Amino acid sequence: MNQILIEIGGRGVTVGEGAFAAAVLGFAILIAILFAVLRSGRPNAADEARRHEAELRLAEMSRAQAEMTGRMQTMAEVFSTRHADLARALGERLDNLGHRVGQSMETQTRATHDSLSKLNERLAVIDTAQKNITDLSREVVGLHHILANKQSRGAFGQGRMEAIVQDGLPTGAYEFQATLSNGRRPDCVVRFPNTDAVLVIDAKFPLEAFGAFRDAADEEARKQAAQRLRTDVQKHVTDIGERYFIPGETQDLAIMFVPSESIYADLHEHFEDAVQKAHRARIIVVGPSMLMLSIQVMQSILRDARMREQAHLIHKEVTYLSDDVRRLQERVLKLQGHFGQANKDIEQILTSSEKILKRGDKIEQLDLVDETGSGEKAGSPPAQPRLLAGE
Repeated sequence: MNQILIEIGGRGVTVGEGAFAAAVLGFAILIAILFAVLRSGRPNAADEARRHEAELRLAEMSRAQAEMTGRMQTMAEVFSTRHADLARALGERLDNLGHRVGQSMETQTRATHDSLSKLNERLAVIDTAQKNITDLSREVVGLHHILANKQSRGAFGQGRMEAIVQDGLPTGAYEFQATLSNGRRPDCVVRFPNTDAVLVIDAKFPLEAFGAFRDAADEEARKQAAQRLRTDVQKHVTDIGERYFIPGETQDLAIMFVPSESIYADLHEHFEDAVQKAHRARIIVVGPSMLMLSIQVMQSILRDARMREQAHLIHKEVTYLSDDVRRLQERVLKLQGHFGQANKDIEQILTSSEKILKRGDKIEQLDLVDETGSGEKAGSPPAQPRLLAGE
């Protein structure tokens, strides 16, 4: 009954109010008709007909009013049922929507938490990487300062070369800053067996022109730096040949050490002609990896030489080993003879034991008879036992 039927002037009219208004309107019409009949005075046939017609109309209106009231009540009940169903369906949908929204919010919260956790882990990794990059940048800057100074750069190359040589060669096979007969002091000399000539290793590679070549702003500056680099390399190759090639004292081959793999690679890529000129001058340009490989070859040569030097000792020890094997063979043969004699003695002992067992069996089978062969007589002394003939 509280269902809104229509709105009038912004105010909602419920079904109950509409039914009440219809009933009041019908009652008012009925009262008006009665008043009109009473005012008309004495009734005549026409008035009686009009009154009868009015009563019929009033009855029809009453029936219509009753029918309208029933319909309004039915409509109100239908509206109430529909409203309840709609409210229940809306409530269920709101509950389902709230449940789904809650689950979605929970899932989203969990996913956000996982994402934040992974983000924190990645940020920690990034912080560690940033710290490593910062340390590396500091070390690179320090290395740049070292390489910017000529003396520091020479000390850096000398240090790398010494570390590689010390790790690969035994003590006594090399010497740093040794003095030659002409007063020159190469960075390192390597001694080989069966010869007094040493191999010279130089670690003073000219890097000024190479830095200018890398930092050239335009093509013209790059060409000038490249020409300067070729000149410096050729001059350094010439200096090594003049200072360190001494007949009978040094090998006719020297090593020029480049302390950086990147410089060594760029040198072979852009200045192959300078490298070939150095090779023709019997000066080998090597980087850290190539120097390490060369040191390993030298180590193999020294090991082979030591093996040849100790060959007579090895031969002597092999002779002693052969004598020991020969004595071992003689002692094994003696042991074999003793074992054969012991086996023979054991066989003889087994033969004697078998004879003893047979004698025992014969003793167990003795037949006691008298000397006349008639057996023992009553009252006579017992006869001496004897063995039967053939036993």
